[in-house]
Amino acid sequence: MMASGKARLDWVDMAKGLSIFLVVTMYCAASVGEDTGQTGFLHWTIAFAMPFRMPEFFLLSGLFLNQVIERPWKAYADRRVVHYAYFYALWALIHILFKQALIARDPSGAAAWLALAIIEPYGVLWFIYMLAVFGLVAKFLREIKAPHWGVLAVAAVLQMASIHTGSYLVDQFAEYFVYFYAGAFFAPRLFALADWSAANVMPAMAVLAAWAAINAVMVFSPGFRLDPVHIVMGWGALPGLHLILALAGATAICMGAALLARLPAMDWLRWMGSKSLVVYVAFVLPMGIARTILLALGVEEPNLLSLLTMAVAIGSPLILWWIIQKIGFGKFLFERPAWAHLPGTGHPAEPRTAPAE
Repeated sequence: MMASGKARLDWVDMAKGLSIFLVVTMYCAASVGEDTGQTGFLHWTIAFAMPFRMPEFFLLSGLFLNQVIERPWKAYADRRVVHYAYFYALWALIHILFKQALIARDPSGAAAWLALAIIEPYGVLWFIYMLAVFGLVAKFLREIKAPHWGVLAVAAVLQMASIHTGSYLVDQFAEYFVYFYAGAFFAPRLFALADWSAANVMPAMAVLAAWAAINAVMVFSPGFRLDPVHIVMGWGALPGLHLILALAGATAICMGAALLARLPAMDWLRWMGSKSLVVYVAFVLPMGIARTILLALGVEEPNLLSLLTMAVAIGSPLILWWIIQKIGFGKFLFERPAWAHLPGTGHPAEPRTAPAE
């Protein structure tokens, strides 16, 4: 289903809206839990979504890889590596200067963090850093004609191995590359499934209900533990089963997004998904400021505090984006300027069905 007047897929933006909503919810719940020592209903929401919350974000990011991966190296790198590197570098600089140089008044510490951020993903921005890395690796594998099933199998083994080297870059690559590659590999099937879901509402809802029940059982089974900051799944944490639940949950998000895209009342979520990058890079600072102010005002009930913090965290970047569009200054925060393109690549057009990146 195409958005009216837009060369975009409604359900992909809807899925990205669900994704960014879950990501912000997780960080808000964890930060409130850390400050108050209490848990709220958002903790339980995130616990349910834990198997697929980040995997589906990476899977969605791989959906349109095949549309650009055959481009020459320079054009591809501009689209899939430099694009993400620009926003990572810009917002890592903003975050580090704000937290270390301004709040902590530690310029030397800020310089150390800036240097480390080059070789290790920084904070919440690790997702954007890894997208650049995944894009680079995927192109290299395509150039050497690595067999797709072989790559997928090795990536699955890396995920199931629960690798912990101490390097965030290495560990996150091993944990999440399989989902990015699966998004590209299974893209035609996922698009077909989304179309089927939109055309067969009741059967699709029955499939989603069965998935939700199974996912809940696997998460809240013996071994499950929830505290204000950390969540430990039950059987769903087992190697292999975790991978299956993640892929199933990511697929369920695609199906659910296709159903939600039919509802005009949910268009706000689709629009938010089309601005997922805006929210992702800019929600952390207003989240921290809002939480600090609310706590100072005496708002300590975890559910209310989490919801208010989440509203500010999601709304502030979107308001900032809107202001920038109106005044015409500051677009470099969310749009890559001409100088940040590789020479000779210009401003490559977005693929006709590309989601926000």
